[in-house]
Amino acid sequence: MLVCQCNVITDREIKQVIVGLLREDPWQIIVPAMVYRELQKRCKCAGCVPNVVDIIITVTEEYHLQLAEKPADAPVVHARLSAMRRKRQGGRNERRSTGHRAA
Repeated sequence: MLVCQCNVITDREIKQVIVGLLREDPWQIIVPAMVYRELQKRCKCAGCVPNVVDIIITVTEEYHLQLAEKPADAPVVHARLSAMRRKRQGGRNERRSTGHRAA
């Protein structure tokens, strides 16, 4: 699947880079800038960054599950990030209360 249209980067390329970075250090924090640097590309419009972050989270979780002796030992990051995102957004969207109607 094409993730970045500006640089023509696929999800397969991003996954390969992430796995390569995790092999170097399994507990490093991988950010989209590291992925683009490894691909020797630059983030242009940043429309793909949320998708790249989702791929990073998914691949990192899968990698840690493979490393864990017991699946229960591996940290579940995606669920925690989703909970943090919901908590951060709260009941407001674009600085409007939930009962606000635009039309």
